[in-house]
Amino acid sequence: MTTTASVGAGTDTGTGVNAGTCESTGTRGSAGALLREWRERRGMSQLELAGRADSSSRHISFVENGRSRPSEELVLRLADRLDVPVRERNVLLVAAGYAPRYRQTPLDDPSMGALREGLERLLTGYEPYPALVVDATYTVVAANRGITMLLDGVAERLLAPPLNAMRLTLHPEGLAPRIRNLRQWRKHLLAQMERQIALVRSPELRALHEEVAAYPVARAERPEDEDRPEEVPYLALPMRIEHDGHVLSFVSSISTFNTPMDVTVAELAVETFLPADPVTVKYLRSLGP
Repeated sequence: MTTTASVGAGTDTGTGVNAGTCESTGTRGSAGALLREWRERRGMSQLELAGRADSSSRHISFVENGRSRPSEELVLRLADRLDVPVRERNVLLVAAGYAPRYRQTPLDDPSMGALREGLERLLTGYEPYPALVVDATYTVVAANRGITMLLDGVAERLLAPPLNAMRLTLHPEGLAPRIRNLRQWRKHLLAQMERQIALVRSPELRALHEEVAAYPVARAERPEDEDRPEEVPYLALPMRIEHDGHVLSFVSSISTFNTPMDVTVAELAVETFLPADPVTVKYLRSLGP
């Protein structure tokens, strides 16, 4: 398999936001205050949370205002009901006086060999269609030849490790000039990042969003390049990109791991690009192995 970045490359702590640079690695107050913040983020009342966690609203109130120290089991149960990211669950545990529960294993660790092999098989098996694996800040940790094909013409400096999927896509020297519906696709990607920022604490992700949102967007050369009716009734917003004189259309799908027990694994995402029309299917298959 040809990869733009091999699985496990370019990461110090496995994947995701590196330890020491993420807000979640620092002390931000008591466990009760943190739990209250997560509850409010989820738009949940104390009564609703208590019902979901098999507790009482009175006990939840006592935990949040510091009058009661939650047990380790309760911290984990509340974190589960609030859908707190694995990295942040460690923060809650430490704030409550307990040891972190979830490891953060580097992807190049021998214990991650089965995971690496599985991801590589998945990416290779998806060829000739594009697919890649990214971490919590869109650093590319692995990609197949379908992705490599789309990178033709991208500025060399953007291809220097560590590769970042958002920069590669939206930078004026990246894929952006060849994306026919750039304004639509850019709006989709920025909204995706904004949803993540609303759910997790990551100054790196916030800084990346500010960076790519500030990239200039060139005016479309032809009116039909943006928001024009399509002959094919797409079921999801496609990315329409030029390649070697052809316009290819892809819809993307993002997959994550269920019930991860490791921070690294929790922050990995596999994005696959499915051809959105017969023209794209025929062209990719014509390229051969």
